[in-house]
Amino acid sequence: MNSKIPEIYGSLVFNDKVMRDKLPKDIYKALRKTIDNNTHLEIDVANAVAVAMKEWAIENGATHFTHWFQPLTGYTAEKHDSFISPGPCGDIIMDFSGKELVKGEPDASSFPSGGLRATFEARGYTNWDPTSPAFIKDKTLCIPTAFCSYSGEALDKKTPLLRSMEALSKEAVKMLKILGKENVSGVSTTVGPEQEYFLIDEEDYKLRKDLIFTGRTLLGAMPPKGQEMEDHYFGALKPRVSEFMHELDEELWKLGIPAKTKHNEVAPCQHELAPVFDTTNVAVDRNQLTMEVMKKVAKKHGYVCLLHEKPFAGVNGSGKHNNWSISINGGDNLLDPGKTPDENIQFLVFLMAVISAVDDYADLLRLSVASAGNDHRLGANEAPPAIISIFLGDELTAVLDALEKDKLFDKKGRVQLEMGAKVLPHIFRDTTDRNRTSPFAFTGNKFEFRSLGSSFSVAGPNTVLNTAVAEELSKFSEELKGVPKSKLNEAVHEMLKKALKAHKRVIFNGNGYTDEWVKEAEKRGLYNFKSTPDVLPQLLAKKNVELFKKHGIYSETEIHARYEIMLENYCKTLHIEALTLQDMINKQFAPALMAYTDEVVGTALSKKSLLKTLSTEAEEKLAAQLSDYYTEILKRNEKLKKDTEKAQKITDSLKQAVFYHETVIKDMEELRKVADEAEGLIPEDLLPYPTYEQMLFYV
Repeated sequence: MNSKIPEIYGSLVFNDKVMRDKLPKDIYKALRKTIDNNTHLEIDVANAVAVAMKEWAIENGATHFTHWFQPLTGYTAEKHDSFISPGPCGDIIMDFSGKELVKGEPDASSFPSGGLRATFEARGYTNWDPTSPAFIKDKTLCIPTAFCSYSGEALDKKTPLLRSMEALSKEAVKMLKILGKENVSGVSTTVGPEQEYFLIDEEDYKLRKDLIFTGRTLLGAMPPKGQEMEDHYFGALKPRVSEFMHELDEELWKLGIPAKTKHNEVAPCQHELAPVFDTTNVAVDRNQLTMEVMKKVAKKHGYVCLLHEKPFAGVNGSGKHNNWSISINGGDNLLDPGKTPDENIQFLVFLMAVISAVDDYADLLRLSVASAGNDHRLGANEAPPAIISIFLGDELTAVLDALEKDKLFDKKGRVQLEMGAKVLPHIFRDTTDRNRTSPFAFTGNKFEFRSLGSSFSVAGPNTVLNTAVAEELSKFSEELKGVPKSKLNEAVHEMLKKALKAHKRVIFNGNGYTDEWVKEAEKRGLYNFKSTPDVLPQLLAKKNVELFKKHGIYSETEIHARYEIMLENYCKTLHIEALTLQDMINKQFAPALMAYTDEVVGTALSKKSLLKTLSTEAEEKLAAQLSDYYTEILKRNEKLKKDTEKAQKITDSLKQAVFYHETVIKDMEELRKVADEAEGLIPEDLLPYPTYEQMLFYV
């Protein structure tokens, strides 16, 4: 297999190598110009590309094509059309035009639109994104596309992301030219999303209504052992899991997805995959594809891949770490501090732009990772807190401190680690540690936004991040406008000092899990939005609406649509969870509890009928305990039912979301607490579904 990796890598992708081989030189150059410089693509170029793409796809077994897009469901969508067209003699020809490549017309009425479209206004358009390579999946040529309504509003996650990338490039180029880099044509952001996930047996999954309908367990007592021994993290891979991972790597490599790292995560049955960095919109597409391939390959190995943020209460949930950086096209990483970060003006300007962006738009960053599932993780001593702060590490913090106080930075040089055994080779300490409690940490030459949930599209958080940094760079450029070159260094220095004083409150290098940090963050005036309903109204805050409108990311109509969609999705998620829990109690758990109660009572009666002197005290006590649990569970389930019905009658979306958060979730938690206690008394063979112990420790 090893020798075949270069051969299979990207074999199902219409990548640059294929384009060079298949396209006429002038067409290839025109397409590259579009990809590299964001220029308009002419129809004659599209026609030539379509012919080459079709021929390549057919050579590789494809019979159909689809415009592959990312509606506001958070998943991907596709409608397949075959290449066949009727021929003149009753036969067929294999045909694919530039028009079909560039534009598609799926039905837009059944996708979330937040009021942008009425049901009778069905038409929507998909539009080819030439910067993200087409690929073959299941004998279908998949063409990454944007998705918009009949009147042009963005109905997807790709369009705003592309807009934000262009906005950041524009402002970064402007800033670089002020700093003396006249020949920069563009700037790109890159992302490497680390993907966490759980694997459980498919047979166990099929017996759990909660996993099937909601993606997480709504009932389940913790086994005697969880993750407290810390023996799963980076542990040896089980043979069956290893086989799954090998096939997953191979399938991803065929699709040109640079899967790099794999390992066991903290919780039992939890794992992680990390790719090499890609340009942001390509990385977003590939992460969506990665999640799809994970589920498909898992099924082949008798597993189900769980991507919910918290599938099992009591053990760690799954996140997605968004490693983000920014580089000159074909050149320098603008977040690389170099050997002398204190003297690297370019680095300091872009570093300070990110710091300012995270402080000014912390509410939007928190909102970009908000969901019913992720609310279970954030701040739960397994993921970053809900408070958005930045970790820089000691060296960069010292650099900024020296900058603010007009002092010389104390260069300590590289520190060699002494490990006490001469046989070990010399290694040097990195300039920054890793702070796993920080939601936004600098890690050498990039920032790691660690708050994303595992099921998330990374498009939303990166759209916010790109736009916020573009805005800060715009402010910096405006401040330096008209400054003569002879005074530029001094002006930049003063600008950075001012920005640091205004935004240093967001820098925190300590333990984000402590109560002391919560109090300290409040003193600093930092946001602490603990739930999705808490943070969602911030999308409509004046400063945030103005930000998106100024940079052309969203219109005001598009912003309101997304607000409504997020509220609706939150309420629907909680409603489905509440109904599922009620159903499991009524049809599965309560009958099992009653059956065991009858069994215990029957045992007591048998003993009495056998010999009246036999003691039945233990059975009577257990039967009474089980009966009390049964009564309490039915009472709490009835309360959950009534509150769920009450929630459905609330017409104001935000009030409905708040009610679900404050009342329905509380009902579910209280019901689960009693049911999980009762589960500890019931023999496993009487339970109608697998326990935590069976799911987490017998894979």
